[in-house]
Amino acid sequence: MDAKQIIAKRVALELKDGQLVNLGIGLPTMVADYLPEGIEVVLQSENGMIGMGHLVDGEHNRNFTNAGGHSVSILPYAACFDSAFSFSLIRGGHVDCTVLGTLEVDQHGNIANYMIPGKMVPGMGGAMDLVTGSKKVIVVTTHTDKNGNSKIIKQCKLPLTGVECCDLIVTELAVMEVTPKGLKLLEIADNTTVEEVIAKTEASLILADTIGKFSTN
Repeated sequence: MDAKQIIAKRVALELKDGQLVNLGIGLPTMVADYLPEGIEVVLQSENGMIGMGHLVDGEHNRNFTNAGGHSVSILPYAACFDSAFSFSLIRGGHVDCTVLGTLEVDQHGNIANYMIPGKMVPGMGGAMDLVTGSKKVIVVTTHTDKNGNSKIIKQCKLPLTGVECCDLIVTELAVMEVTPKGLKLLEIADNTTVEEVIAKTEASLILADTIGKFSTN
């Protein structure tokens, strides 16, 4: 499995039966393909759908897409609606959990995921609503960027999407909980060590009493 698949598979284990869950653009959409058997969550796409299924390749109906514009299957109970209704679900506090990608996330739970200064970007979009309206915010990201720099840092440098809004951070190396005292390391991947995770994390880490391991296969 590559890094993104590892992350998506691990995040899927966080979702609980009966939850309404929003999956953001990019890596988060992969989570739909790794939901454990026996766990039924209702997936929402902010462009106007609940009851979203997994990603679809080959022949498909272009009327049904996730927030990133990729075709998806739909479940029998699915419903489609306009953006106003979709965001009333989000802003009204009805979303139990949202999974979002990021450019940076810091030890205070701040997230910067919508722009790099000097580059053309479409704007913040619905992320600002999701990080404030959802009951739980899970941030997913590779642990480092392409140059090997940590993406889990002491203080975000890029423009913020949300302030102190993140609850959990999942990378291909670790699972970290945002606490009032900082980031608590809860789990590491079965192909790494605590020492490697600490070395690749700019932010300070608090070690849980018992650090679990998650599968990378």
